[in-house]
Amino acid sequence: MKFMLKLAVGHSNDPDSQDAITEVLEQIHTTLAGDIPRAGLLFAAIDFEHDQILQKVAETFPNIELIGGTTDGEMSSVLGFEQDSLTLVVFCSDTITISAGIGHNVSKDVDAAAQAAVQQARAAHTEDIQFCISLPESLTTSSQIILDSLKQTLGVQVPIFGGLTADQWRFQQTYQFFKTEVYSDAAPVLLFSGPILFSHGIASGWQPIGKAGQVSKAKDNVVYEIDNQPALAFYHRYLGSLPPSSEYPLALLDSDSDRYYMRAPSGIYDKTTGSITFFGTVPEKTVVHITETTHDDILSASQQSTQQALASYPGKSPAAALFFSCASRRQILGSRTQEEYKQAQHLLGPMLPICGFYTNGEISPLQKQGDTYMHNETFITLLLGDA
Repeated sequence: MKFMLKLAVGHSNDPDSQDAITEVLEQIHTTLAGDIPRAGLLFAAIDFEHDQILQKVAETFPNIELIGGTTDGEMSSVLGFEQDSLTLVVFCSDTITISAGIGHNVSKDVDAAAQAAVQQARAAHTEDIQFCISLPESLTTSSQIILDSLKQTLGVQVPIFGGLTADQWRFQQTYQFFKTEVYSDAAPVLLFSGPILFSHGIASGWQPIGKAGQVSKAKDNVVYEIDNQPALAFYHRYLGSLPPSSEYPLALLDSDSDRYYMRAPSGIYDKTTGSITFFGTVPEKTVVHITETTHDDILSASQQSTQQALASYPGKSPAAALFFSCASRRQILGSRTQEEYKQAQHLLGPMLPICGFYTNGEISPLQKQGDTYMHNETFITLLLGDA
């Protein structure tokens, strides 16, 4: 009998790197009961000794296809939401192919990095790639350019999920993991093929207010004009003297549907030119709305995201869930952040393995079989199972 998809999760909030990974691996061994994992995702707070942790994982599971990265917070079915913690999810299957690749120096040649990552990972596959998980750099170059290069290399029909690595709101340096190595300025990927089932959901909790505008002048993540007026004037029209902040992101209308994806102001703006800098690219000619929310609406988005994923899941019941949520959501929610995980987990039940992290930007299609987008302020649920 072929071995179906099985996932195991370990999670430790011990501040000592060796003690933390030892605890995590003990939890995983107990769940696996002798099964050997094929691949894994490691999410770690910024201050751990990451090379020591990766070495220990490799010693325990010598052939594991592992990627990961640093975070702005971690969550799992073991401990719920934590900060300054370490969590690992591993995948076991005899029928599903899972393989890792990495591209280096994305700030120097992003296309070459994306091609290297995908080619390295693709070598193990004989069937069509079902989807990709990527955990790229977030600070050294445009995350949109990294995503565009990955889409071009994989083919736009391959959905990409994941999140940008983070460093607990310091915005100094993030790290990406590949097998036993720690990198910066890199883009690791994990590719899946074979009889794997998956579905996803996406929600933010922010609602558009006021009249729509069109971005008339922008470059990368800096918006200069909306409706041929300074971008700051567009904000002030609805928010008075309040400065642009992550509490009032822009909703960007997808040109192919009636759906929105979110862009959060970074807090940088220029009163002289009226420009606003965002956490992500804002293309010219995009139709935008200013949005507003409440803490309760932000929290309920994790439930909406999970409900969407459950409603579209193509099998009987998923084997596990991955969550990717935004560091800005954690900043705004503060002490209520743990409720976000609890609301989503409540829908999935106490026994389902769950793992995830708080990101500097979330990666997901807006809808099933749709194009993959870079998001801000968004909660993404990815359900996994087998056919």
